[in-house]
Amino acid sequence: MQKFIDQFSRYFVGCLFIFSGLIKLNDPIGTEIKMEEYFDVFTESFGSFFHYFVPWSLEIGMIMIVLELALGVAVLIFWRMRLTGWTLLLLMVFFTFLTFYSAYFNKVTDCGCFGDAIKLTPWQSFTKDIVIMVFVAHLFWYKHRYVPVLRTREGDAVVIATVIICTVVGIYAIRHLPFIDFRAYKVGNNIPQQMLPQEQPIIEYIFEKGGKEIESQKYLSADEGYKYISSKVLNEEKTKPKITDYKVSSPEGEDKTQYTFEGNRLLIVIFNVDKASTKNIAALRRLTTELEGKVDCFILTSSSAESVEKFRHENQLAVPYYFADATVLKTIIRSNPGIALWQKGTVLGNWHHNDTPTAAEVLQLIAGK
Repeated sequence: MQKFIDQFSRYFVGCLFIFSGLIKLNDPIGTEIKMEEYFDVFTESFGSFFHYFVPWSLEIGMIMIVLELALGVAVLIFWRMRLTGWTLLLLMVFFTFLTFYSAYFNKVTDCGCFGDAIKLTPWQSFTKDIVIMVFVAHLFWYKHRYVPVLRTREGDAVVIATVIICTVVGIYAIRHLPFIDFRAYKVGNNIPQQMLPQEQPIIEYIFEKGGKEIESQKYLSADEGYKYISSKVLNEEKTKPKITDYKVSSPEGEDKTQYTFEGNRLLIVIFNVDKASTKNIAALRRLTTELEGKVDCFILTSSSAESVEKFRHENQLAVPYYFADATVLKTIIRSNPGIALWQKGTVLGNWHHNDTPTAAEVLQLIAGK
């Protein structure tokens, strides 16, 4: 029985850490956004010094991702279990505190444990960490008796290789876009449809009749002796739209949300013009010039009008601009600037500025070729 628990703990913890790490490695920018959210909460709750970590959110997030993957591999091969055991325990104590604090005080509604692939409520995240902690504690308690699968040098080589490979893959994902897109704005999705409820609510009513409680998905008449007690929505999570916060306005305050769903639209997403990369601005400028009169191009930003005007003038980007929430823009595309092509609200393409398409490629997508 002891050997079974040892092996189960090993594979459960190791595989779960690798799975969680790979999902986040697929989208390091998503982890950066989540780290910024946590640092803002910590600044408000524990001390203003946490604010200084915000500019380093991407780097800290990458370290956490690579560490998670390296620990997963280390557990599977029982590599240096004293070091691995202590690191696992301290990391899980930190994560468990984090998820409990988020759940109890309702500070962060999604921990980002599995990126955008699997959404967990705060209490689900905390419960998950408690379960993992049980098996991490087992590995820590018996760490002295585990026999490494590989010899020391071979084990060192495997862990070091894991760190290097994961770092390279993460940097590539940052400089381009996620390998697998789990977001609601991914290619193929129709944005207006994503803004509608996924399912109609299924309501379960509880009535009382003759001293007994009766559950029913139909509202029973009081004329037949039924007394209404309470009701609940059985599929509440599925009734919520996947997109709830997409809204676009013009500099004059006019609602332009519907406009973005009409015809062919090329969105140049620049959530912050002060932090936007201008490395490939010439390619972006050429793209908008060649598409003039064929596709409506415009900038979506959360920066001030003064900052956008300055950015457009300095980079000779002669396209109109509209405003949207910064978090929404970061969700639409993980690049600043980034490019999205929509046709009647359906996403035809998403590009990092390092992969700026040509006008011919955009027109081919519009033509369905």
